[in-house]
Amino acid sequence: MPHKYETSGPAIYRESFAIIRSEAELARFSVEEEAVAVRMIHAAGLVELAAHIHFQNDVVNKARAALEQGAPILCDARMVSEGITRKRLPADNQVICTLNDERTPTLAKEMANTRSAAALELWRPHLEGAVVAIGNAPTALFHLLNMLEDPDCPRPAAIIGCPVGFVGAAESKQALWESQVSPCCTVQGRLGGSAVTVAALNAIADRTE
Repeated sequence: MPHKYETSGPAIYRESFAIIRSEAELARFSVEEEAVAVRMIHAAGLVELAAHIHFQNDVVNKARAALEQGAPILCDARMVSEGITRKRLPADNQVICTLNDERTPTLAKEMANTRSAAALELWRPHLEGAVVAIGNAPTALFHLLNMLEDPDCPRPAAIIGCPVGFVGAAESKQALWESQVSPCCTVQGRLGGSAVTVAALNAIADRTE
């Protein structure tokens, strides 16, 4: 017998979000934050992620306003930049990932750091008022925080900082939270990743979420 299953994409989304809202602890989030958190949980397939998601300084509204004003989106990895749904962007925003820029390997050698961290040096002309999305590399988030210790470094409008992993991920996100250098969204601990980061960005970009 053939398998029977839901074949309507919209119906699958509606049911998925209904399940998340019935099972996840979402009461501590604002209305705007909840919509973003639900999408992050959906991307992870993990209801328990809700306890680890944190928003600071009205980041959802500030990031959304920046995008509506045409701010670029700066991504640490192609998995993040390629996951952004361009048609959801409110101002045909530029999506920038410098990881594979030909200058990055040389910068990494000069800095004695990872390519992910070195690539951020190429963000400087775009960083002022940008929305940053870091979902893969803790070294990128650490280096961004080091850059922002310089008072002359341009300031982003918002940071979605959710790198995943076992080395430096939890520490980099805790450092972001404590720094308060920019409104931020993060996932505490080892959890996170490119899919979760993209889900947050896409939800912020689309007011219908």
